[in-house]
Amino acid sequence: MKKQFAFCLVLSLFHFSQAQTDVDLRNQKVDGYRGIWFELNQKYDYGDKYSGGLGTYTAKHIPLAIYAPSVNKTFFVYGGTTKTDERHLLCMVGSFDHTTGMVSKPLIAYDKQDVDDPHDNPTISIDNDGYIWIFVSGRNTRRLGVKLKSTVPFSIEQFEIVGSSEFTYPQIWHTDKGFFHFFTKYSGVRELYFETSKHGETWQPTQKLAGIPSGKDRKSGHYQVSNQYGNGKTFGTFFNRHINGHPDTRTDLYYVETSDNGVSWGTVDHKTVQIPINEVADPTRVIDYHKQKKNVYMKDMAFDKQGNPICLYITSGGHEPGPKNMPYEWRVTSWNGKKWLTSIICASDHNYDMGSLYVEDGLWKVVGPTAEGPQKYGVGGEIVVWTSKNAGKTWKKKQQITTNSALNNSYVRRPLHNKAPFNFFWANGNPEKISSSELFFGDFEGNVYQLPYNMKSDFEKPLKIK
Repeated sequence: MKKQFAFCLVLSLFHFSQAQTDVDLRNQKVDGYRGIWFELNQKYDYGDKYSGGLGTYTAKHIPLAIYAPSVNKTFFVYGGTTKTDERHLLCMVGSFDHTTGMVSKPLIAYDKQDVDDPHDNPTISIDNDGYIWIFVSGRNTRRLGVKLKSTVPFSIEQFEIVGSSEFTYPQIWHTDKGFFHFFTKYSGVRELYFETSKHGETWQPTQKLAGIPSGKDRKSGHYQVSNQYGNGKTFGTFFNRHINGHPDTRTDLYYVETSDNGVSWGTVDHKTVQIPINEVADPTRVIDYHKQKKNVYMKDMAFDKQGNPICLYITSGGHEPGPKNMPYEWRVTSWNGKKWLTSIICASDHNYDMGSLYVEDGLWKVVGPTAEGPQKYGVGGEIVVWTSKNAGKTWKKKQQITTNSALNNSYVRRPLHNKAPFNFFWANGNPEKISSSELFFGDFEGNVYQLPYNMKSDFEKPLKIK
């Protein structure tokens, strides 16, 4: 009888646990900021191709935060997780009040259920009426992307699902004309698309932007970073290409832009090009890195005051981590009105180190984990600010933001319209083994704050750690 009771108890606990995992946690608040941990499980002599605290991953999710001056708040999204499972992806949203200096409890905008992959992380936008939009990335057609809208302007209390469609790596821009959405369709190869919408509820048909076949198998593939200039006067994107459709062969650098909301496209010097772009030696190609036998990893892009595009990226000798493919060079390529210029900022120790580019009058800045961290040859490191006073020609190390970290800091992100002290934010984690992951933000004065890992109140002050 005792054995039968014990068996029934175990069985009921199993079903309870199973039921718990099936519960949709959407629109529930969480008592703290906890980032997701992930590994790709593509192992080499110096560890996984990429792994660690990837709550602010990927570089192709843009933007992850946005400052709203009318309410003096920074709203931000990230890939979070439950208190007991570092691998259960929750698409989270939080807010930092610049007036009170407090952060809200984060809300689960979308529960990815059985997904542990931060490729499904969210991005964020705000429309002209103050409604907050979250685009949750999908993955191929087996996991569609999801578009969410807040029920109240400038509020993260509740979100409604507006629709779903096929998109990965969402990059959302909002102007007086509405939404402009760069994204990827992920059907075996990664090809670039865009779509537009006036109000977000209905969308124009998606249009293919680039799919350049190459290699013996004549497959295509691309990764991109994008931005807008002059409230949507111009949308621009830099992208690479994948030989035979394989992302480990990513190389070359391309740039294309539109000044009429996607009706027509052109090169940086205003020569019209037809889309989709489908030639290797296309007029949009900026640098032939394939000839130099270099991989290209996209990080960020910006426009200068005159509307000239600038791209931040890393080049290396190949996709495997470790010293074999050094140097991992951080580069900036920019248009000066007449020609493309490229400079090397510094070198780090991993292809998937990721930072952000800031372009101001007379001063360019790059913030990223360029200094060696506690887990060498893993994703991330110690965060450094680099500056250039001559439009990117030469760079100097201004200051190191983090020191003596226990875990690598990774994927340092730039909020749209960023305001101190929330000029950049990131997550930490151990790329060598599963770990907890904390989230941080900081400013160019060197101040660093940790978002509270555990919260008792609805609003709390972040912990100032530097």
